[in-house]
Amino acid sequence: MATLRQEFVVDAAPALVWDVLRDFGAVHTRLAPGFVADCVLEEGGQVRRIRFANGYEVRERLVGIDEQARRLAYTVVGGRAEHHHASAQVLAEPDGRSRFVWITDVLPDAAAGPIGAMMAVGMPAMQKTLAALAA
Repeated sequence: MATLRQEFVVDAAPALVWDVLRDFGAVHTRLAPGFVADCVLEEGGQVRRIRFANGYEVRERLVGIDEQARRLAYTVVGGRAEHHHASAQVLAEPDGRSRFVWITDVLPDAAAGPIGAMMAVGMPAMQKTLAALAA
């Protein structure tokens, strides 16, 4: 299994970043506009159908929201990978800023290339959005 990890530090309070991340159905407007073009909640809000800016679509099932750890976990339903589980977490930096950590596990290992490329595009979009919210 391949594990992909992306992270950045942003000049925003952890409570603000967590409020944005935990809003599972608003990833396209609050967290990653420009990277995620659309998001529709299904199955009582437990699944989100996402369309990325490049046209690729995926369904993600919410696995859990851990308020104490400020961590959200989800898995891709269907899709090209045999297994695709991800989590994003907001950690407090000593200076009051936030560290955003996104970890994705995928099978087969060959899926890591395309998924890693998508993550590399998504991270700057999230960082830009969160920095603008904090300004």
